[in-house]
Amino acid sequence: MKSQYYHCAIILLFKLIVNSIASQNDDDHVDLSLSKQKQKSIQTSNMNNATHPRMIRHEDDLERMVSSEHKACSSMPYPSISCHMNTTCVYGNQTIAVCKANVDCLGENTFAKNLTCRFCYQTEFWEYECVKKICNSAASPPTYYRTNCTVNRDVLCLGRRTFLKRLRCNWTGGHRWSTALILSITLGGFGIDRFYLGHWQEGIGKLFSFGGLGVWTLIDVLLISIRYLGPADGSLYL
Repeated sequence: MKSQYYHCAIILLFKLIVNSIASQNDDDHVDLSLSKQKQKSIQTSNMNNATHPRMIRHEDDLERMVSSEHKACSSMPYPSISCHMNTTCVYGNQTIAVCKANVDCLGENTFAKNLTCRFCYQTEFWEYECVKKICNSAASPPTYYRTNCTVNRDVLCLGRRTFLKRLRCNWTGGHRWSTALILSITLGGFGIDRFYLGHWQEGIGKLFSFGGLGVWTLIDVLLISIRYLGPADGSLYL
């Protein structure tokens, strides 16, 4: 009787162990499937994030195309248009140029524009931009230099749009006359005014000589006040 009781108890215990292992395997299978679904969703999200910048760039390109398409062809500047002009016109007179748009725009692709008969190098100074160069603007007599200038995009003219121009040395490097004068009066004994203007060697000399015992300081105040002493790069004061 006791052996049968022990036998039943062993069978019942074995069934419990088998059921627990099976349930654990089911849980692991569910977790594994869930983790696979999660990884798949993460990969999908990463793919969407990776393609998102491309979509943004594509939308930006489309926006530029749409904005260009909503502009009139006759209002497009260089290099969006190419024009054929009458080179035999009389200087200063009004003439007509036949232009063609190189981009998508509103209206006729080929149109006419009025312009003043002149070469690009004959345009006004506010109609072109030049490459600035360092030169002595305080020299007497005034000095000049040659540099490349390019007319603005909305200007129509004959000849090349980039040309050589002879300009006077009158550019500025950003130094203010009032700042230089204040520094010369207050801290000139330490050579700060010379340092500000870019005269490093003279600034060191003033620093170690205590402004030439005050004499050099007074001379620099006078020279800066009459604008005789300027920036070391030869530019003008603001």
